Amino acid sequence: MFDTKNLTMIDLFAGAGGLSAGLSEVGFKSLYANEIKKRYSETYMFNHPETHVDQRDIRVVDAKAVRVKLGIKRGELDLIAGGPPCQGFSINAPVRSKEDSRNHLFKEYLRFVEEFYPQAVLIENVPGLVSFEGGLTLEAILSSLEKLGYQSDVRILYAPHYGVPQTRWRTIVIGVRNGQSASTAFPEPVRLAPLRVNFTARFDGRNIVSLPNKVELPSFVSVKDAIDDLPVLENGESGAAMKHYRTAPQNDFQRAIRGASVRVTHHEAARLSKINLDRMSYIPPGGNWTNIPIELLPKGMQRARRSDHTKRYGRVTPDGLASTILTKCDPHWGAYFHYGQDRAFTVREAARIQTFPDSFQFSGSRVEQYEQVGNAVPPILAAAIGKSLSAALGHGSVQITKAM
Repeated sequence: MFDTKNLTMIDLFAGAGGLSAGLSEVGFKSLYANEIKKRYSETYMFNHPETHVDQRDIRVVDAKAVRVKLGIKRGELDLIAGGPPCQGFSINAPVRSKEDSRNHLFKEYLRFVEEFYPQAVLIENVPGLVSFEGGLTLEAILSSLEKLGYQSDVRILYAPHYGVPQTRWRTIVIGVRNGQSASTAFPEPVRLAPLRVNFTARFDGRNIVSLPNKVELPSFVSVKDAIDDLPVLENGESGAAMKHYRTAPQNDFQRAIRGASVRVTHHEAARLSKINLDRMSYIPPGGNWTNIPIELLPKGMQRARRSDHTKRYGRVTPDGLASTILTKCDPHWGAYFHYGQDRAFTVREAARIQTFPDSFQFSGSRVEQYEQVGNAVPPILAAAIGKSLSAALGHGSVQITKAM
């Protein structure tokens, strides 16, 4: 049994709530979230109605006032989680102007850590954080956590190793206090998946990419595994806001992601232009821009080498992994054409590939919804981290769905 006693957290730079969605699956209850973007915070509020969601700029928020309002003593909180902007952070750097996009927002995150003094700290960021400024930014982050009383460590996790059907990498920093080792708080890969490391994988003289240590693990979840039960759509088709599933659940992933949902939302096809439909007609599953006649390519790509831009105008392989879901499923930037239907991925399909449950609802326009999905932490990856972190904190183990 999983001990859920006092598994409390707050989520800073929370986005639409992907991190909280996954952590809640393994027993963490989000008490407070801060997110300045209106649509993101509205989505968070809708899907986490019991959480106090603060839309203010975090720089004007009094961390002590938040702690007192929540009725938490310093040291009682289990976890502060979030994805603060880390690039440009330096302990000794001069104060920059408010116009500087790197204006040390990570210091605001540390301010909350110092005030709440939680049992653990979880930070997620892009793989490029490891090499940014020659590793000095990451060194400053770890050093700052150490000064606040945390033993901290870093890993780069590959989302398909945990059941996410896309080629997504994330840098994860975990800090724990009371003499515990942070290295034990990272999840072990539970699936095998093809990968290509195209970033700096070494930090402090060691490889920090988490790789499977067993050869008998099950294979990755494919794109078809993730979305094949969703309704068929034509290019530009909207239809009813709530649609019946195309089939019964076909696998564990679909069963888990559907939960108690009986119909699906956010499943409308954006209307592609005639030129993009013409381009798509030449692209087989697994193909890309190189299958398109040169005269149909955008002018800039007509001069490109055939070895360049290998994911652009791609049609995904149904039995493979999707491209990293970005803030818009624009075929010009990746393999976002459906493998069996002549259209781009819908918001729900992008959300499925990000492993959001079908019960999760997104606010705003379709453009805003794509953005929220693409900027999120995949909930299944968050759940894997939360499970290992809670075990490291002495809360035992938890049974979660097979898809996770």
